[in-house]
Amino acid sequence: MDKKTVYIFSDGACSGNPGPGGYGVILRYGDKEKELSGGEAHTTNNRMELMGVITGLEALKYPCRVIIQTDSKYVVDGIEKGWAKSWRAHGWVKGDKKPALNPDLWGRLLDLLEMHEVKFTWIKGHAGHPENERCDSLAVAARENVADA
Repeated sequence: MDKKTVYIFSDGACSGNPGPGGYGVILRYGDKEKELSGGEAHTTNNRMELMGVITGLEALKYPCRVIIQTDSKYVVDGIEKGWAKSWRAHGWVKGDKKPALNPDLWGRLLDLLEMHEVKFTWIKGHAGHPENERCDSLAVAARENVADA
């Protein structure tokens, strides 16, 4: 049976870096959509960008063909350029011998990528892309919720 193609749109937001942060995700399969969001009181923008993608992938119940659109060069380059795999292979140490940041989240993401057929697409943020704008709104709302808590 052919794998279903699912689109995941994701964005993260953080007020201060570190500070309160949130992420927003849209999953789309055919004409069905699901929105997810969450946040943390003390986090970084990059962690929220990673959490958005991870949350989207974790919501899938079986292996799928997935197209992920994000405005995070950190996430796209970390996967597409092979950096995260290299960091993991070298004990979460980068080529410059410094520790890789966010190894817990990169490890989760790499494990999820082994379950699905995933293509990452970078899109320019805050450029009128409807799904990216919606994900940004979800991320900001989630950030505000944890900041007010």
